[in-house]
Amino acid sequence: MEYLDFELPIKELEDQLEKCQVIGQESDVDVTTTCKQINKKLIETKKNIYKNLTAWQRVQLSRHPSRPYTLDHINALCGDTFLELHGDRGFADDKAMIGGLGKIGGQSFMIVGQQKGYNTKTRQYRNFGMANPEGYRKALRLMKMAEKFGIPVITLIDTPGAYPGLEAEERGQGEAIARNIFEMVRLKVPIITIIVGEGASGGALGIGVGDRVYMLENTWYSVISPESCSSILWKSWEYKEQAAEALKLTSSDMKKQKLIDDIIPEPLGGAHYDRETTFKTVEEYILKGYNELKDLSTEKLIAQRMDKYSKMGEYKE
Repeated sequence: MEYLDFELPIKELEDQLEKCQVIGQESDVDVTTTCKQINKKLIETKKNIYKNLTAWQRVQLSRHPSRPYTLDHINALCGDTFLELHGDRGFADDKAMIGGLGKIGGQSFMIVGQQKGYNTKTRQYRNFGMANPEGYRKALRLMKMAEKFGIPVITLIDTPGAYPGLEAEERGQGEAIARNIFEMVRLKVPIITIIVGEGASGGALGIGVGDRVYMLENTWYSVISPESCSSILWKSWEYKEQAAEALKLTSSDMKKQKLIDDIIPEPLGGAHYDRETTFKTVEEYILKGYNELKDLSTEKLIAQRMDKYSKMGEYKE
């Protein structure tokens, strides 16, 4: 297990507990009481740390290297029913954007999401989860296919942003994202969107228009990352913690602003501490959202979606 800076007190107690258990196994000394005391303190420390996380600490948790990525969720939810589909039928197959058909709870879904890598080689292969225009065009192709066959859509968001390279701009990055938003608003099938990690800028919004938008508890969703915001406002990355607080990018902030529909709770310590529980909870929210949407007529579904996004940003003096 890798530990973040603010998790070091937990690491110390877990190391103490492990040593205590080893002493009990290798000697005749009864260490049961001591182990129980350490374990009690460990649980209290975890609760104190994770119930009082700052916005920046939640950003760090969303980037934890052990955190389940999009493919982890897909494999856990769909098992061997997932069939990946490739290519935008125009330029290339973007490895940062994956999609395909799969069954969850007996219901078929078209699932689209950004995929990061697990090590240096796979991170390069997946372009660090930053999709090119062909990735967004592939996502749209799959969503339009789902619309044609009446299959609901699930999008899983985990990206530091759309790829900002020169070649991406030459192939129409802005247009591809804008086209996706335009088409998703009026897609004739239910769309369930879940932020499972980072939700940065237009890169996230390019597959983020949904009838139900959920965020896992320790994720973030914002127009800009804290580091980029800090570098623009203060000309340095050193103020990323203040930037994270000011951006109001956490799941609770987003729920308060009515920009998402609900928060999916994570196990104590984050999704990576208990993956199975996380996957089960995500599945429950997906099926709950789908059951709320499946009986709506196409006209009502689109009207509700348009109304939902039209109201965002409204305020009264």
